Amino acid sequence: MLIAAVPHLVSYPLVGVLAGLAIGMTGMGGGVLLTPIMVLFLGVPANVAVSNDLLISLAVKPVGVLAHGKAGTVRRDIVWRLAAGSVPAAFLGALLVNTWFEGDSNGLKYLIGGALLSALLMMTVRLFMGRRTSDAEPPARTLPTVAIGVLGGTLVGMTSVGSGSLMLVLLSMLYPTLSSRSLVGTDLAQAIPLVAAAVAGHLLFGDIRLSIVLPVLLGAYPGVWLGSRWSVKMPDRALRPVLMLLVGASGLRLVGVI
Repeated sequence: MLIAAVPHLVSYPLVGVLAGLAIGMTGMGGGVLLTPIMVLFLGVPANVAVSNDLLISLAVKPVGVLAHGKAGTVRRDIVWRLAAGSVPAAFLGALLVNTWFEGDSNGLKYLIGGALLSALLMMTVRLFMGRRTSDAEPPARTLPTVAIGVLGGTLVGMTSVGSGSLMLVLLSMLYPTLSSRSLVGTDLAQAIPLVAAAVAGHLLFGDIRLSIVLPVLLGAYPGVWLGSRWSVKMPDRALRPVLMLLVGASGLRLVGVI
């Protein structure tokens, strides 16, 4: 609890900076870092960490989407199909987690830990998976795209993990000729309605605390800006293994292995 020993006015913005840097440099969602940091180092209850991480993520993601929208790297037809599955699933996930795990913080820790380890597996797959690009844009596939939205939406609504890890890898498998820039831009864009639906569910059934959200955002915004600038100079292959190590260690810690 080293970070927890620091006053909240310092520790929460510091956590925001760290999460923002990771988002800006890797494109990964804050859930793979922010939720476990709040649980393991700040002593925030697991259900509170999930609820507030989602609201923070919703506030930060549009920064990246605006840039991709201007660059034309968002496939809106894929975004709408994903949202058709993810929006209701995310709201339902928020309801389920605040019903099934009400008063069961340890059970929710295991669920988050399992989601983090699944995210680590997906990140490993993405690391070794080759990309095939094509001049012709692949057509949107309705049923499998909606199914990815349902799976990712449920996971994000319950754990805040999965939007930038699990869903991105599944999309790259479904659309192997889609460029990496379009994959990231499309994933960021679809995450906004997904996370908004999850936030709506947690506002109704969860525990949103502005005393956590506001100071974390104070650090997250400059962190994302700096991370985006540094990502141009720092190769992704140098940072992603470090992020994977942190995610794996956090997942194992939450499930009680280490």
